[in-house]
Amino acid sequence: MVFSKEESLVYDLKLSSVGPGKTSGSDVVHELSSMDLAMKLHYVRGVYFFSSQAVEGLTIHYIKETMFTWFNEYYYTCGRFRRSDSGRPFIKCNDCGARFIEARCDLTIDEWLEMKDWSSLQKFVSQQVIGPELSFSPPVLLQITYFKCGGVAFGFSWAHVLGDAFSAIDCINRWGQIMALHQPNSPSPSTKLEEFENPHGVAKDPLSLKQVDPVGDHWIPLNGSNMETYSFKITPTQITNLRMKVMGSFFESLCAIIWQCIAKVRQAANGSEPKTVTICKRDTNKHKSGELSNSLKISTVKAELSVLEANPKKLANLLAEEATDETAQIEEAVEKDQGVSDFIVYGANLTFLDWQETDLYGLEFQGHKPQFVSYTIQGVGDKGAVIVLPGPNDVGNGGVGEEGRLVTLILPEGEVLGIQSELKKNGLLLEVELE
Repeated sequence: MVFSKEESLVYDLKLSSVGPGKTSGSDVVHELSSMDLAMKLHYVRGVYFFSSQAVEGLTIHYIKETMFTWFNEYYYTCGRFRRSDSGRPFIKCNDCGARFIEARCDLTIDEWLEMKDWSSLQKFVSQQVIGPELSFSPPVLLQITYFKCGGVAFGFSWAHVLGDAFSAIDCINRWGQIMALHQPNSPSPSTKLEEFENPHGVAKDPLSLKQVDPVGDHWIPLNGSNMETYSFKITPTQITNLRMKVMGSFFESLCAIIWQCIAKVRQAANGSEPKTVTICKRDTNKHKSGELSNSLKISTVKAELSVLEANPKKLANLLAEEATDETAQIEEAVEKDQGVSDFIVYGANLTFLDWQETDLYGLEFQGHKPQFVSYTIQGVGDKGAVIVLPGPNDVGNGGVGEEGRLVTLILPEGEVLGIQSELKKNGLLLEVELE
């Protein structure tokens, strides 16, 4: 099936707002940590596809009613950004609400999934960013798109300044629990603006953090390249073969191969290869279930050898054994000027994100799990990013196991075709993914 105008596939957009069912009080604020501010130019975007059985009898009235309860628990995600006298951003918890979007699509859910046009997923989730007017910019936007013949796509747009992808997914899964009549626990509001100390004697600047030109109140980095998104699935058999080939853990083995594939394409294009990469993983010592935070462990690896000529096993070993944790350095760098400067982490170097432990298929509608879930990031720098997610068969144990993976590449335009060819040579890209 061929469509001349993709934009016409999703239409009839209706906008409204939804927020907490009870007020959070007067003069309530939410302070942003150093890591929150390091991530403020990044956005997490998720799309869930649910069958017609999952949404049968599910009305907008009921959806919003359950969201009132949900946002009682996460009330500050419905606030708006302000700046203190020093220029440091914070959230004014004024209950302005999340943006709620309703739309329609002229395709069936199966027709859309069969298109395999990954870039088109953005039609199902808002691409709005914070600014240029902070007081009118919601950090959370929700979109429900109705397919022809039943089924919906549910889009979830999340400002990374609120918390990392693990927090975002825990948050949206909590809504699913509330829809299933689980009772929420309301957090205690904060009404005091904290004083953040300006650190002295800061160590060398972290390689994983890049300061960008000031963006003011329009929170999106200006890239030298347009970025393209491409996703592919990895089967359990491919996972086994990769482990046997590289003789390392799956994540590091996969990243080693992709690192080398990207190096080949960039070496051919401009004579350089990415020597330094960033690794972002969940910090299990900091992350607490039910709490929103940017609690990632952010590390860098610098290769002294040729990435092109290296044995993938050597690269995997570098990623596993030689990574330098820069999280504390990032926090110190952000606080040099009280959190006023603008930075990026994703794409400052080629960045590998391990999201395998997210409960990606944890959001349920009326006891039904989604048919397919995809997450990506907006605001990635020119060096690109690679996200490793649970695959669509990982629906029984929070995405942990050997069922398969979904890999999303966010790279400068013009690189994807060459990298597809390299991935195919390495057995990571099946013919069906190229159709």
